Amino acid sequence: MLPLQIAPDIYDVGVQDWAVRDFHGYKTERGATYNSYLIMDEKITLIDTVKAPFAEELLSNISKVTPLESIDYIIINHVEPDHSGAMPALAKACPNAKFIISMAGKNEAIQHYGDIFNFEVVKDGATLNIGKRNLVFAMMTMLHWPDSMATYSVEDKILFSNDAFGQHYATSKRYDDEVDEADLFYEARKYFANILWPYAKLIGKAITKVGGLDIKMIAPSHGVVWRKNIAKIVECYSKWGQGVCDGSIVIAYDSMWGGSEKLARAIARGIQKAGVEVKVYKLSATPNSTVAAEVFTCSGLLVGSPTLNSSMMPSMGSFLTYLKGLAPTGKKTAAFGTFGWAGGAQKDMEEMLAKFSKEILPGFTCKWTPQPNNLESAEQFGFDFAQSILEEEHEECHCAD
Repeated sequence: MLPLQIAPDIYDVGVQDWAVRDFHGYKTERGATYNSYLIMDEKITLIDTVKAPFAEELLSNISKVTPLESIDYIIINHVEPDHSGAMPALAKACPNAKFIISMAGKNEAIQHYGDIFNFEVVKDGATLNIGKRNLVFAMMTMLHWPDSMATYSVEDKILFSNDAFGQHYATSKRYDDEVDEADLFYEARKYFANILWPYAKLIGKAITKVGGLDIKMIAPSHGVVWRKNIAKIVECYSKWGQGVCDGSIVIAYDSMWGGSEKLARAIARGIQKAGVEVKVYKLSATPNSTVAAEVFTCSGLLVGSPTLNSSMMPSMGSFLTYLKGLAPTGKKTAAFGTFGWAGGAQKDMEEMLAKFSKEILPGFTCKWTPQPNNLESAEQFGFDFAQSILEEEHEECHCAD
């Protein structure tokens, strides 16, 4: 049976990784795909490859359409191993193929796999004619590696966007209008938050390039192909690139003997009473990447931990380190927790928050197990923090008027 055609003579020959649950710290509860696209034209062209363990499956998929030795061009939009891992296998199986790549990509590929490829380096705006089609290359530098680029098929009006517009989302349905829209946009947002957030300021330039194209379909290298919600996902990227603060508050905490958990629940009650949406996550039970996806769009972040060995709990240290790497901006923050004979967690959490927080507000702590009066104060702390978010939103709306 032939692979799916996403357009006439364009085949989806990539693979679905149903089992993967960790993508260098990004927890992929819905699996992932490594998308690769085969264009049958006068010059047979493959766009992107797959992760190395799936190289044989890729070769098998291609072979169902055309002999491997008939491939003329292999376009490498990005050299990260989840996209380029099959390059050595393709070099061996497709001896006549030229590897089309950016200069940064060429240097990276040699470092990864050795100087074993027949490379042709392309620059931004370069065009490759493959017969009935013209493929135009657009550099997407640092989205999210120096080598990243996208490929646009002019005649098909398809943007092969590599990591941009992707999702870690394995599904038997291959198009955006065939899957649950809420799940899809959640996975797209989670992907942006965990992969592209550090480079969000560069998104505007990329969107400008995309906005100038007549696009009928976006075919990323992860997840489903966009054919219905193109304008919506492009608009989302534009907003996400500018930074999003939706008025909500995230509480991320961990607890040892339940004291900090009691505080987290009391603080959440206070936020609710202020009429502000709050989301609460226990870090020992929730992946960092899942919490990061919510922090990405929130306006306020509260972090809580008891003192352990004069510092915060390891799970909190892991989360704040992960978050720091994503370079979040525009969030108000504060820290809370419990301590015993000595503190330390509060100070360490605030030091970590200072590396990226827009504004750190005074925190809340209590000794040992929170008593009723402590919980009442914690509830008031949550209410007051929520009020600071509401006041800021009011000021911003007033300034906009």
